[in-house]
Amino acid sequence: MGIFLCFLFFLISLASACDRCAHQAKAAYFSKASALSSGACGYGSLALGFNGGHVVGAVPSLYKNGAGCGACFQIRCMNTTLCTKQGTQIIVTDLNNNNQIDFVLSRRAFRAMAYKGMDEDVLKLGIVDVEYKRIPCEYKNQNLAVRVEEISQKPNYLAVKFLYQGGQTEIVAVDVAQVGSPNWTFMTRNYGAVWDTQRVPAGALQFRIVVTAGYDGKWIWAKNVLPSDWKVGVVYDTGVQISDIAKEGCSQCDDGSWK
Repeated sequence: MGIFLCFLFFLISLASACDRCAHQAKAAYFSKASALSSGACGYGSLALGFNGGHVVGAVPSLYKNGAGCGACFQIRCMNTTLCTKQGTQIIVTDLNNNNQIDFVLSRRAFRAMAYKGMDEDVLKLGIVDVEYKRIPCEYKNQNLAVRVEEISQKPNYLAVKFLYQGGQTEIVAVDVAQVGSPNWTFMTRNYGAVWDTQRVPAGALQFRIVVTAGYDGKWIWAKNVLPSDWKVGVVYDTGVQISDIAKEGCSQCDDGSWK
């Protein structure tokens, strides 16, 4: 297991190298925010409540086969006449497969890059040059949560998705076990932020999650999450918060502020 995880973390560090650095790209927007609520991360209508609706569909290199779901970025458009220097914050909720555009923002997020009173002018551009960088997600009053998906079929199949993942991290492995039991069952990423298993332990359930942290990874243990009578469609509080920052094997490129 140790060798496997080390290899896994090595691959992830390559895929996410220098996320914290500023990168140039192109961005467009969805005219309807609801288009992003049916995104590849599986957040559904919950996505519309993330970050005030400032959500985005990102290219595969940032979506990372679902590991990038929930990642937070600072983004600004490069038209200094219309757009502010600080830009706005966005959260990845969908996959964008358009190879001509890196980000497809919600209309609200796209407008938020503009100076007050100039948002309609930015919208008229349709596509803009942008600069972006990865930043930590902050949910100060919200613990990591687990939502039981409607496709779950008790007692033989359990599918969950994780919400309010803080810090600058990625979930790379999930195990589940009966509360108090040392016998863990691994879960598989079904798609996006959704993990599942066909070997569902009986009784109340606990989770342990591997997140990227530092130059490696760490276990997050949520000791008593799902009750024995867990129900589909319900969101359960894990009682833990994630605030770790995943460090990257690249040279320093940013002091945390836009230049």
